[in-house]
Amino acid sequence: MSKMLEMREKFPNTQFWVDSCAKADLEYGIGIGAVGATTNPVIVSQVLQKELPEWEDTIRDLFAQSPSATEDDVAWKLIEKMGLRGCELLRPVFEQSGGQCGKISMQTNIKYYHDWEKMADQAAYFSSLAPNIQVKMPISAAGLKAFEEATYRGVSVNATVSFSLAQALALAEAVERGLKRREAEGLDTAHMTPVCTIMLGRIDDWLKKAVAADQLAVLPEALEWGGVAVFKKAYQIFKARGYRTRLLTAAYRNIYHWSQLIGGDVSMTITAKYLKTFDHSDTEIRSTMDDPVPQCWLDELMKLKEFRRAYEEDGMTPEEFEHYGAFITCLEGFFKGYDTLLQLIRPYQFGKPLAR
Repeated sequence: MSKMLEMREKFPNTQFWVDSCAKADLEYGIGIGAVGATTNPVIVSQVLQKELPEWEDTIRDLFAQSPSATEDDVAWKLIEKMGLRGCELLRPVFEQSGGQCGKISMQTNIKYYHDWEKMADQAAYFSSLAPNIQVKMPISAAGLKAFEEATYRGVSVNATVSFSLAQALALAEAVERGLKRREAEGLDTAHMTPVCTIMLGRIDDWLKKAVAADQLAVLPEALEWGGVAVFKKAYQIFKARGYRTRLLTAAYRNIYHWSQLIGGDVSMTITAKYLKTFDHSDTEIRSTMDDPVPQCWLDELMKLKEFRRAYEEDGMTPEEFEHYGAFITCLEGFFKGYDTLLQLIRPYQFGKPLAR
């Protein structure tokens, strides 16, 4: 039996998404029980490279429709079209779940991470394109204001570029403020499904970089548990405080990022590569969400300042979020992904691709 389908049957509250907007990936994921999908600049550029022949006429038409259009204008229209295709593929899930699942996340322009008003405005625009769109924004200091405002406007948000307990808690409070503002005005909140991503693998990546840079002697197995430890702690606090934001895992690097979080009332956004790996594994499908991180690995991790910043409730202030190493490297990756997208689109403004 498919391991992912088995998990969906045994633990329906443990949902998983496809961390892609490629048509083949979505069809595969939905077929084994996925109830959502996601995009970002890196994902869109990767999908375009795979599906370029299918999109060439669309790109040419977008340039032809507006002679003054820049490659940035066309890139964002293409991002919309990819997102809307995902909406249609997920629409049956959306309708069957009464609007609680079957959504695809579209990410605001990462260059706006310092400007809460631009993020909130773009979030509201994306949300208006289809009923099953969730909008991703980074948890920066400005992002917290954007999340409150976008939530108030009725946007189902997905907080990203998130690697710490402090970020997750600040985000949950911002969403609660936005929801309460809506409720105070008699506006509906039942259709809203806010989620907060914790990028497990990027936490582990950053800890490994920090250990290597500082030449620290740390048992390597411990560094595979950093993201899991942060997520498990956040999950317990979210449950205790009754936050209406659902936690979401992302940035998979190892099997623990899935196998140690089964049974929780959480969502997981998993690439097609890891979905296939997990689906064909011999992992026992049992509830592990409440299992503690082995104390030996947690003791090792607590020796690291960069882990404590991610793990402790007061590990960082909002002003420090964007200076955390994982935040910086993640943004750099998104910028590079967007640049790659522009490079793919650029030749078509001349009517046909340049010689490759």
